[in-house]
Amino acid sequence: MNELLAGLRSLDWSPLWISLKTACITMVICFFLGIFLAQKLGKWKEPWQSIADSLLTLPMVLPPTVAGYFLLLLFSKRRPVGIFLYSHFGIKVVQSFLGCVLAATVISLPLMYRNAKASFALVPKDLVQAGRTLGLSETKIFWKIILPLSGPGILSGTVLSFARALGEYGATSMLAGNIPGKTATISQRIALVMQDQDYVTAGVWVGVVLLISLFCMTALQLLSKRSSSR
Repeated sequence: MNELLAGLRSLDWSPLWISLKTACITMVICFFLGIFLAQKLGKWKEPWQSIADSLLTLPMVLPPTVAGYFLLLLFSKRRPVGIFLYSHFGIKVVQSFLGCVLAATVISLPLMYRNAKASFALVPKDLVQAGRTLGLSETKIFWKIILPLSGPGILSGTVLSFARALGEYGATSMLAGNIPGKTATISQRIALVMQDQDYVTAGVWVGVVLLISLFCMTALQLLSKRSSSR
């Protein structure tokens, strides 16, 4: 007990703030981008829709380190994209906080996209057709009919993308590195202290992640039931 209290007093809490900031920004990006892609790609014809769908959901089945490897190849300052971003805009992706957000977004976006797409597909077609009969534009139909009826699925994707971004490790380590106070997230901190056999500090961080994840999933269940009842 004394070791635990001493560990809490000396603990550097920066990984928590970095992880929360990364997860919040990622959640916002995934929310808008996931809805946009699900709505737009749902109108594509086959086989292009299936190809695009496979590409967007590929990070769900790939090991995160593989996704991080491709991101590192793409945004390295020795590669055309990385050179262009840094020389023209001063944007550095590798070993930066931007790299944390980008890696987390690539890994979390499929969750938001899949939930949004499934929710849009469950909207009754007769309601959409009724909106068209009443003279509503496609934009108004989306905002007034499709999106409100897809609320539970959208909410689920949003919370899951936040939770996934909070625990992201593999792609983040590859792209952003593990710089204390800058890119060192909770997951990276746990891996680092476990290498040093500091089980007390690792246990504290594991407990923090468990509490946040439990809160997210409980909030998701309560909000989903509330939305469904409405």
